[in-house]
Amino acid sequence: MTQSYITIGLQVLGALGLLIYGMRMMSVALQKLAGPQLRYILSKMTTNRVTGMLTGTFVTCAVQSSSATTVMTVSFVSAGLLTLSQAIAVIMGANIGTTLTAWIMSLGYNVDLTNVVFPAFFIGVILIYQKRYRFLGDFLFGIAFMFLSLVMLSNAGKALDLEHNEAVVNFFASFDTNSYWTILAFLAIGTVITCIVQSSAAVMAITILLCSTGVLPVYLGIALVMGENIGTTATANLVALGANTQARRAALAHLLFNVFGVIWVLCAFYPFVDGVCSLVGYDPHTAGQTELLPVVLATFHTCFNVTNTLILIGLIPQMERFVCWLLPEKEKQEQEEFQLQYIQANLMQTPEISVLQAQKETARFAERVQQCFGLVEELLKEKDEEKFNKLFNKLAQEEDVTDKLEIGIARFLEQVSDNHLSDVTKGKVRQMMREICELESIGDSCYNMARILKRRQESQTDLTPELYEKLNGMIKLTDNALTQMNVVMRGHAREHDIRDTYNIENNINLLRQRLKNDNIQAVNDKEYDYATGMLFIDLVNECEELGDFVVNVVQARLGK
Repeated sequence: MTQSYITIGLQVLGALGLLIYGMRMMSVALQKLAGPQLRYILSKMTTNRVTGMLTGTFVTCAVQSSSATTVMTVSFVSAGLLTLSQAIAVIMGANIGTTLTAWIMSLGYNVDLTNVVFPAFFIGVILIYQKRYRFLGDFLFGIAFMFLSLVMLSNAGKALDLEHNEAVVNFFASFDTNSYWTILAFLAIGTVITCIVQSSAAVMAITILLCSTGVLPVYLGIALVMGENIGTTATANLVALGANTQARRAALAHLLFNVFGVIWVLCAFYPFVDGVCSLVGYDPHTAGQTELLPVVLATFHTCFNVTNTLILIGLIPQMERFVCWLLPEKEKQEQEEFQLQYIQANLMQTPEISVLQAQKETARFAERVQQCFGLVEELLKEKDEEKFNKLFNKLAQEEDVTDKLEIGIARFLEQVSDNHLSDVTKGKVRQMMREICELESIGDSCYNMARILKRRQESQTDLTPELYEKLNGMIKLTDNALTQMNVVMRGHAREHDIRDTYNIENNINLLRQRLKNDNIQAVNDKEYDYATGMLFIDLVNECEELGDFVVNVVQARLGK
């Protein structure tokens, strides 16, 4: 008998592993299938707390993982795409959406899913070998693994025959189900186990298995489910540890939401559980009817999360203020200037989220190089040697920052490329690689202009007022090009016309040619010396070259 229990125990562990793997495979496949759409839904369909909640519910039902939705939400908050109040609403919806998992599991214990599993495997393996449908094949495989694990768990539960094992029955019977201490103990057990295995689905499966055999009383099973709700928040909080304050606040709000729900349910535990049991037609004080217990657990899970959301959805502003009070913004300390703002390695969950973070970081990079050009404009006007040197050193540091930003973003994109990417995502990664290379070249051009101006400072060679006026025209055009570049970088590719950039670049080229011709004529006419003319033309040429880099960035961004 002992040998039999060991064998069945190993089968249960294997089935749980298969369940976790199947759900993750299904979740990742769906995120790859609908990554851009999910990203659009989360970022756009959160105009108010109700739509935010419904969005979280829909997305979680789709990807079958509240952890995936919550991590996506935390990542979007970190990237500045969602506000904290929007994130809280989405997380509330995610808690409702995850109740579908419990219903699927209860179905697995009451319906023979074998007839679904094997056709899903067969169709899935065909689709996997077709490039166009490989993610759909992965999704079917994930569903098949999940259903197969439920069949295995159901069979293992029947094989264990725990309801006729006197030792096991007496062990669970020794717990006083009418004692709050017992309920709290099982709640803590559910929390700890979920935190350890990082899968509320696995712990829910164990709970349903024990309840379906009749050895675990419904009150203790529900206490475990409540613990799972708290334990599942550990994933988002761990992910947010290295993120910014807003992301940590979103993860904390997830924890507080579930803790609050557990507290009010504990205050009315027995009446609430009895009410849920009556909905299903189950009497918790009567033996038997074990086939209804999985449905009772699923019903409680749904009632708990829906009621908790109805209570708190009107208090989102208060929750936001509370988490902001618990996690105040730290005073800004001196940090390394090249530190990446939107990219955090521990937030890399799916390629789509990672690409989004890299796009935000690249847009920030573009803004930074325009600031470098602004320093060049200041240098052009500055004649005081001490102030000039201070500005020059600052620009030199900024140029060093652009080098480090390029390397930091490139390394992150290399990590993203190690994943199994869709063709669209591969294209985005290639575009960003090109963008950061050209942006770093703009930083180099700014530094080259600073060095030319430093040469002016050291050689005591200065431009004439007329040359300054002409150069300011070129500077203005170049700054317009950078401004247009940043407009493109911050928006969606379909919203912009590359001809706007081409027009500015064409004007820059025409102006440069005219200034070169005028310069040759002026030097020949002895209006100023050759050294002054060279200084002027070097600055003009750098502006024109910088404009070429801007065009390259915009072309990469628009996929040209």
